[in-house]
Amino acid sequence: MKALVYQGVKDVKVRDVDDPVIKHNDDIIVRVTSTAICGSDLHLIHGMVPNMPKGFILGHETMGIVEEAGRDVTKVKKGDRVIVPFPVSCGRCWYCRHDLWSQCENSNANGEVGGIFGYSNTYGGYDGGQAEYLRVPYANVGPTVVPEEFTDEQVLFLTDVLPTSYWGVEMSGMKEGDTVVVLGCGPIGLTAIKWAAFKGAGRIIAVDYIDYRLEHARTRYRVEVLNFNHYDNTGEYIKDITNGGADVVIDCVGMDGKMTVLEMAESALKLQGGSKSAIEIATQAVRKGGTVALVGVYGARYNMFPLGDFFARNITLKMGQCPAHAYVEPILSLIREGKFDGTDIITHVLSLKDGEHGYEIFDEKMDNCIKVVLKP
Repeated sequence: MKALVYQGVKDVKVRDVDDPVIKHNDDIIVRVTSTAICGSDLHLIHGMVPNMPKGFILGHETMGIVEEAGRDVTKVKKGDRVIVPFPVSCGRCWYCRHDLWSQCENSNANGEVGGIFGYSNTYGGYDGGQAEYLRVPYANVGPTVVPEEFTDEQVLFLTDVLPTSYWGVEMSGMKEGDTVVVLGCGPIGLTAIKWAAFKGAGRIIAVDYIDYRLEHARTRYRVEVLNFNHYDNTGEYIKDITNGGADVVIDCVGMDGKMTVLEMAESALKLQGGSKSAIEIATQAVRKGGTVALVGVYGARYNMFPLGDFFARNITLKMGQCPAHAYVEPILSLIREGKFDGTDIITHVLSLKDGEHGYEIFDEKMDNCIKVVLKP
């Protein structure tokens, strides 16, 4: 089959690879109809996630048709159209039973973190879904049948974007009328803005340095926007215009944010886990007693982490990998009822064979690219 594989730093290729096969009785094989490129995929191709071998199949936002099912699979059957949440979860361990699906203790023999499709050997070594076919383990747990009346684009983001952004707003404890700052206007950030508005935020401020993304937030969602390149201290500026800071700051940037020269050097030497620019803005932009939710992916340890700034101002920090399974059905119900639509972030729909180009325009912020969907 054809698949997008990691070949080295900033080197992604479409290659012929072996078709997946059933390995366990509760596996299924999915014929992929749509898959997407995620911002956290860029962390992989930038060399910021360890144990990423050449030839590894990328992708964790995937849906398609069940082609084959192991004999113990009862939740889905051949011919079902399913979405596959990005965490690999057993459904039996303490974490899964307590809705911490992304922390499954049985899905990753390579470490303490839970397994993730297409996200290096560090996260279990599971082949990703940017391919013609995908093996899905624990098929009685993750895959969810989706209504035939919806297009792929309407339900594809149930795999990651919609649960992650919803969860970010939910775990922030945002209340109706609150002032919310969203750092980063990529797919997760833009969708978090929509969820914050959906849940009744009184004021939303979107922060980025990519003008076309900020324009999307301003024109589509009618929120205030700030280009942090225009301010000497963006966090202090936000504190000033909000009379003491936002109730909630949601960091949708993560370790691959815009780095200082020092951070680039330290990260190259493995002395730093990547950018912490968004965290530093958050320390100043949040009000005393407020909450900062880290939704963007962070990796290794960080030097000069501003812990004292958070401590001194009684800030609550919340963070982690979204337990996506817990949110699929509730969000699917909202889509079914016409109450939420996440398709406006899609700017490019390409063939899988054009996946290299998709990665290039997404990574380099070309052609006003916000979200790329690939069709095998």
